[in-house]
Amino acid sequence: MHFEIKVREFFEIDKRLYFVFLCLITFLVLLIKKNYIESETAAFEVLESRGQIGVLNLINAFQYLTIPLYYIWKFTLIGLILWLGSFAFGYRISYRKCWQIAMIAETLFLIPEMLKIVYLTYVFTDPNLYDIRAYYPFSLMNLVDYEDVASKWHYPLKALNIFELMYWTILTYGIHLAAKKKKEIAILIVLFSYVPIFLLWIWFYISVYK
Repeated sequence: MHFEIKVREFFEIDKRLYFVFLCLITFLVLLIKKNYIESETAAFEVLESRGQIGVLNLINAFQYLTIPLYYIWKFTLIGLILWLGSFAFGYRISYRKCWQIAMIAETLFLIPEMLKIVYLTYVFTDPNLYDIRAYYPFSLMNLVDYEDVASKWHYPLKALNIFELMYWTILTYGIHLAAKKKKEIAILIVLFSYVPIFLLWIWFYISVYK
């Protein structure tokens, strides 16, 4: 019971401050990955020798600047999906609360990025750019050799990972705490709202990839 109270208090955190915190941490993780891992690969050395590194720096700068926009778009979409799912099951949860649940749950995806940095720094110490882009901790991609798999399957195999399952769990817990009703119904809301959309996106990606 004490644990649930603490979790409930965490979900009540000021969403503006938490959004700024999430953007800053994401920026820091991305900065480390770009400057201390990707920049050490042979591909970057070739670009630098050709004087083309400036273009790459512009692309990186664009990624840094669009972090808030990406998060706003993602939380708006997932918040809407959760809100519609809750409404369909008779749960009265505000859209603002669903947006906040999506934002807090997103924090989980910083963990695999940090694990990736540690792995590529201390375990697999001489990766090329393709190795870096193909690796995702605890994903189906780790069960295959990415060089033997068609490129269109790389993203789906990385997207299907243990952290995605944990993400579903956090969304469920957030809905459960926000609605203050049975956890079983919260599970159904996530399974019949977010999960189908996620799988549909994977299917769409595979279908349109060229």
